[in-house]
Amino acid sequence: MQNLTRLFLLLSLAGAAFCQALPDIGYPLAEVRPGELHSQFSDKRRGHIHHASDLLRPRGTPILAVTDGTIRKLIRTRTGGISIYLFDSAEEYCYFYAHISRYAKGLHEGQEVHRGDVIAYVGSTGNARGPHLHFAVSLVPPDKRFWGGKSIDPYLMLLAASTTIGAGDDTAVTAVGAEYQDTRQ
Repeated sequence: MQNLTRLFLLLSLAGAAFCQALPDIGYPLAEVRPGELHSQFSDKRRGHIHHASDLLRPRGTPILAVTDGTIRKLIRTRTGGISIYLFDSAEEYCYFYAHISRYAKGLHEGQEVHRGDVIAYVGSTGNARGPHLHFAVSLVPPDKRFWGGKSIDPYLMLLAASTTIGAGDDTAVTAVGAEYQDTRQ
């Protein structure tokens, strides 16, 4: 099964290289649960397209920065609840974390964070129907707004960021970075 998963990952990444360069990110949670990763990007949710991945976890599970970058916006909205917009260091990609229960102590807009830093905790704020992390990725628009960028399916990035801990271990997966080269011009 692991060989099949790795083959799928390699084929997926090879195909993705022809479509768009993907950023190298870490996993937004400390562990990956087998079977939780699947594309939800085009799913219809309450009258709109989802454009994200939902990762179910108990309330209070630490949420991690997926890249080195800057906290661009801390916001609370009716749909996303307590949310974070994180720009990567090059200000090319925006990572959106929603439905969180609370921010990490001292987190503030403009703060530089590093990949793997705890930035928040899983919750069910906004229109969430249970505790989970809503994770989305978009390209930062030319005017550097935190909203309005082109959405990118986070599935392949999350899949690449995760790898099994040990042979035959189906209980957990740990977060690691996969190497990509951004060839956008």
